[in-house]
Amino acid sequence: MGTQFEHVAISKKANVYQEGKCISYDLSFPGHTRKTIGVVVRDTVPFRADQNEIMEIVDGHCRVRVGESGAWSDYGPGQRFPVRAHERFELQALEPVHYVCHFNEG
Repeated sequence: MGTQFEHVAISKKANVYQEGKCISYDLSFPGHTRKTIGVVVRDTVPFRADQNEIMEIVDGHCRVRVGESGAWSDYGPGQRFPVRAHERFELQALEPVHYVCHFNEG
């Protein structure tokens, strides 16, 4: 896990979710690989994965619950967790959480 991406196209317009609690940008790579990179402010934010994802925590600390009956787990910089397509998850940012979402890798 490096600290930057090479050879990437970035959308100019941000994706703003949950009343501004989560802001991300779309990244497109050669070979049609897609990721988003963003930040979640200090709050609990619900998500629903449209496709398989791996969430990589770049900075900050959070608690995550995957599925409605899942247990909460702690994550910090350098850690990842998978989310299956159509699965719901909650991310509780204990401080601003910077992340990369890798699509169709989980």
